[in-house]
Amino acid sequence: MRWDELFADLEGQLEHGLDGQEREAELEEERLRVGRASLRDRVAALADGTEAVRVRLVDGGLVDLVPRTVGRDWVSGDLAGSTAQAVLPLAAVAAVLPTAAQLQRSLEPVALGAVTDRIGLAFVLRDLARRRRRLQLTTARGVLAGTVDRVGRDHLDLAVHPVDGVRRATAVARVEVLALSQILLVRVD
Repeated sequence: MRWDELFADLEGQLEHGLDGQEREAELEEERLRVGRASLRDRVAALADGTEAVRVRLVDGGLVDLVPRTVGRDWVSGDLAGSTAQAVLPLAAVAAVLPTAAQLQRSLEPVALGAVTDRIGLAFVLRDLARRRRRLQLTTARGVLAGTVDRVGRDHLDLAVHPVDGVRRATAVARVEVLALSQILLVRVD
């Protein structure tokens, strides 16, 4: 009888030790996964298109964006409280200010491999130029309204004109060649 109790006790200790090792391995794996996560990954975990996320831009401005799509170096979605859509370069994000629920969701793993994961900001801007969309570009120096004429690797040509007007030669005040790195937000109404 005593041998049975001894073996049962040893078996319980072994199982407890193995469970502890498995749990510690799982915790370490999770710490490593979170340690490898980028800001893009954290934002992508929130991109379900249902809830606005508050973002502080590098110039100190705040944007409430309902994220829908995340690319290689940008996120797009709807601006909360308006019908406008926006493209936000991730380089313009100083901080994401999540709610407690969003903070937890942002730590969840995201599946990579979608086509948009490889699309850069210049590609998105070229599409807006091709569609001749009127837009507003927020830069560190202020807001510019107009139409994108062309997009290079690291810059774009913006024909500055009233945002409610059509791009006509007579309406264009000037053309500005802007570095993409200076764009904080692209608003499309």
